[in-house]
Amino acid sequence: MSVMKSSLSAGTPEFQANQAAYAARIADLHARRAAALAAGPLPAQEKLRQAKQLLARERVAALLDAGSPFLELCQLGGEGLYPGQPPGAAIVTGVGVVAGRPCMVIANDASVDGGSYNAITCKKHVRALRFAWQHRLPCIMLAQPAPPAEKEEPGVFPDDGQFGSIYYYQLRMSRDGVPQIASVHGPAADILAFAPALCDQVVMVRKQGALAFGPEPALAAGDAERQTTLSGTADNLAENDNHAMAMLRDIVANLGDLPRQRRDVAPPRAPLHDPREIYGIVSADPRIPTDNREIVLRLIDGSELHEFKPGYGDTLITGFARIMGFEIGILCNNGVLFSESAMKATQFIELCCQRGIPLLFMADINGFMVGREAEEAGIAKHGAKMITAMTSANVPKYTLIIGGSYGAGYLAMCGRPFKPNALLMWPNGRAAIMGPEQAATTLAMVKDDQHKRDGTSWTDEEREAYKAPVRKTFEDFANAYNFARHTWCDMVIDPVETRPVLGMLLDLAGCVPEVPTRYGVYRM
Repeated sequence: MSVMKSSLSAGTPEFQANQAAYAARIADLHARRAAALAAGPLPAQEKLRQAKQLLARERVAALLDAGSPFLELCQLGGEGLYPGQPPGAAIVTGVGVVAGRPCMVIANDASVDGGSYNAITCKKHVRALRFAWQHRLPCIMLAQPAPPAEKEEPGVFPDDGQFGSIYYYQLRMSRDGVPQIASVHGPAADILAFAPALCDQVVMVRKQGALAFGPEPALAAGDAERQTTLSGTADNLAENDNHAMAMLRDIVANLGDLPRQRRDVAPPRAPLHDPREIYGIVSADPRIPTDNREIVLRLIDGSELHEFKPGYGDTLITGFARIMGFEIGILCNNGVLFSESAMKATQFIELCCQRGIPLLFMADINGFMVGREAEEAGIAKHGAKMITAMTSANVPKYTLIIGGSYGAGYLAMCGRPFKPNALLMWPNGRAAIMGPEQAATTLAMVKDDQHKRDGTSWTDEEREAYKAPVRKTFEDFANAYNFARHTWCDMVIDPVETRPVLGMLLDLAGCVPEVPTRYGVYRM
C-alpha cells in the first residue's frame, strides 16, 4: 500500500469559506434529524402515554442491546410531503443489535397520523425488507398500523413496491430461512393484519393488540387473549410494551448460531489526516471542482491506497484500501469519464469480483465526455462496458454521492436503479438527469431557436430571467434532501460519519455467503 500525500493548506481563504459553508449544512442536517426524532404531535403522544404505551422509538430502544448502534434507513422519508407530519412517514426502520444479533427493526409510529400508511411509508417498509433479505437479517416488526386514507390508495395498494410487496418479501425471506418476528401493539384489520400474521412468531400485547381479516368491528373478536388461546394466531401474550420487547429478545436469543464474518478484517486505523477537514475541501460553489484525492485519503485506513492504473484514465481514481479494517475497492470520480476511465473501471471491477472485494463508488460526476472526438474514440461502447461490469458485479456495492452526480454518470457510478447495498449522500450531494446550469442553458437554447423561427429576439436580461427558475427547479430536485424524502437514498450522512457507517455496512455484508459474478456481453 502507498500512503496518499496531502497538499492541502487549511489556512487559505478558500478552505475557510468552504468550511463555513459546510458548517451550515451540518447544522441543517442535525435540525432535520431532530425533527424526525421528535415523533408526532404532543396530543397524540400523550394519548399513547395515557394508554400506558411506549412510543415507537422507545420500543426500539427497549428492544436493542444497551449501548448498541442503530443504523437507521430512510430517516427523512416523507419530509415535507405530508402537511403536519414530521419526517419519517410514520414508521421507523433500521438495523440494530438484539440479543447479540444484528436485526432489521420496523416500528409503526402511532403518534403520526395513527400509524397510517402512505406511499412513502410503503416504500420505506419495503426498502427495509429488501435490505434485510440482501443481508439475511432477521426482521422484527413492532406493529401498530392504521389504514391508509382513501386518497392514498394509488400509492399504497395496487403496484409492486407498495403494501402488497411487504407480504412478498416476508414470504420470500421466510422461504430462505430469514426469521420474521412481530409484536402487535394495536388493532390491525384487513390487509394490515396479514403482515404480522405472516411472521414466524407473533407476540401480542394484552388489551392493545388485535388482528382481524374482516373489517374493523371484527377486531373485538380478535383481541390478544383470544388469539393466543383460541385461534393460535399469536404465540405469546405480553402484559405491556416492555414485556413484549423482552419476549422478542428471548425469541431472537433462540434463533440458532450467529452468522460468522467471512472476511479478513484488520485492526482499524485512523486516516493520517482528520476527516473533519473534508468540510473545508468540498467546494462551496458547485461550479468549482473538488480535489477528490484529498477526500479519499481522509476516509481510508492509514490513508493507504494501492492505486490501480494511476497513470491511465486519471479522471477516475481506482484502488484497493481498507475502511474500518475491511478491504474495499474504491472508484472515485475526479473529473468527467473518458473512454480510458471507463475501461479502467471495467477492469478494476472485474478484479474486485474475482477477489471477492466489495466496491465503493464515490460519485462526483457531470457525466461522460461528449463531442466528436470522444464519440469516435468509442465513449458509448466503453461506457457500456463499465455499466455492464458494475451491474453484473455480485460483490457488495455501496454508492456515496459526495458532490454532483448527473445523467449517465449517475447511472454508471451505481445509481439507485442498479441496486447498491446502500446509497448514501453527503449534505452537499446532488443527483439529476443534468446539472442546473446545463438544464437552464439547454432550455434557453431551445427558446433561442424558437425566437429565430418566429423572427423575434430577447435581451440578455430576459434570457437570464428565463434561466433562473429552471436552475432552481433542477437544484430543488437534485438536492440530497429531495432524494431522502422520496427514499431515493438510504441516508444523508455527515462526512465524518462515513467511516463508521461504511464499517457497519461492510460488517453486515461480510456475514452473507459469497455469490459468484457472471458477466453480460461486452461491446468490443
